[in-house]
Amino acid sequence: MAGTAGRAIVNIGKREIKPFMSNNRVEARLRVLNLYKTWYRAIPEICFIYRLPAPAETLRDRIKEEFFKNSHVRDVRAIDYLVVKGRMELQETMEMWKQTHHILYFLKHDSRIERPTTFLSKFFTQK
Repeated sequence: MAGTAGRAIVNIGKREIKPFMSNNRVEARLRVLNLYKTWYRAIPEICFIYRLPAPAETLRDRIKEEFFKNSHVRDVRAIDYLVVKGRMELQETMEMWKQTHHILYFLKHDSRIERPTTFLSKFFTQK
């Protein structure tokens, strides 16, 4: 009796986590590329709607930076979560739920992470 209860507890711990949207990394990659293309196609309309003083290329570069910022993510569920957040951002932008200063802050906000240069700063930033 004690042996079967122990097996039941072990089997509970081995249960697989169901995928959120994508079944594998290839599907997740396709979803990310689809989202990137959707953002890329929406840029001229975003510039027109919000009457941005910056050219469309600036917004394209900034969106590219955001996608590259998360390029290190390998977990399929995390990728799906980021895709859902990206779609929500696009919807909020296209339906003008944001104001112009939100878009301008996004353009001016620098997402690049400074890399440590000295030995100690490299040592302290290690995980």
